[in-house]
Amino acid sequence: MLAAEQVGVRQIEVQSPARGKALSVTIWYPAEAGGAETLMGNSRIFAGTPAFVGASPAAGRHPLILLSHGSGARVETMAWLAKPLVEAGFIVAGPNHPGTTSGDSTPADTPKLWERTEDLSRVLTALSADPQWHPFINSDQVGALGFSLGGAAVLDLVGGRVSLEAYARYCEAFPDMADCVWFAGRRSFVSGAEVTVEPLDLRTVDRTRYEQSNRDARVRFAVLVDPSMARAFDPQSLKAIDIPLLFVNQGEAGKVPVSVAADDLARLTPYGSLIHIPQAVHFSFLPECKPDGAKILRSLGDPDALCADGGTRPRSDIHKELADRVTQSFIRQFDGQR
Repeated sequence: MLAAEQVGVRQIEVQSPARGKALSVTIWYPAEAGGAETLMGNSRIFAGTPAFVGASPAAGRHPLILLSHGSGARVETMAWLAKPLVEAGFIVAGPNHPGTTSGDSTPADTPKLWERTEDLSRVLTALSADPQWHPFINSDQVGALGFSLGGAAVLDLVGGRVSLEAYARYCEAFPDMADCVWFAGRRSFVSGAEVTVEPLDLRTVDRTRYEQSNRDARVRFAVLVDPSMARAFDPQSLKAIDIPLLFVNQGEAGKVPVSVAADDLARLTPYGSLIHIPQAVHFSFLPECKPDGAKILRSLGDPDALCADGGTRPRSDIHKELADRVTQSFIRQFDGQR
């Protein structure tokens, strides 16, 4: 794949009948020179990644990668990884998932993987039919990339099915895992404000919807970084997945939290493989923090060490390895089909 002149970015709305409202979708794409430079994902805490708003898409059809962010985050914060993928010739597109984004995140919405998979399929359908984007997308080369809750959603999207009872039992066995603390902690965010909610009993989640198949056969390869709900996936459904998958765990083998450890997932999927990123932790997938980012988080009372990593490696170095490994995996999968 040829590198683009630059990375273009546009933010659009995609109507979602299932949600009853529009999804906010960010598209990064190979672009011709032009447009206005911006920093995607830039905030008081995190450093942004440059891209050019309004630049014209580069000629040709490009493979499409659907992108699913982690719980309580936003798709814009994954710009640091979208950029090298676009520079390698891919179009990257992802929605902000209502109910599990920054400032709009509740325990009750978190287990609803079926909503996230519907979001991703809706984005794929919309872009494939959009006369503005269809000429630039190779619909036969569609991949997916998810982090944390996004990783669980992508695994669900390619044929994995979750068991509600297995997930409830996992939280009973490992109540200190971050997702289980979230369900029990009464903390929630609605319309940008922190609110108090009752603890969530996982067994009250809609079992039929939770355990249904959400497979989208248009997706032919997926990368799953620290996928959450790792203990909830039904082994038989994993054994039936017939496309290649790359699982990525941040941290050395044996040191990854059980909530996202992908060893069994990779072993059970017929075409799955697993790599580890040393001296990294779960939050290493977030953007690089600004110099005073950790201080600001402490002043806000945030309980998560979002700016801390797992060793002496700077996050920039961890990101470089992650970006290289992920980008090369997509290139290997799709380049031979062009």
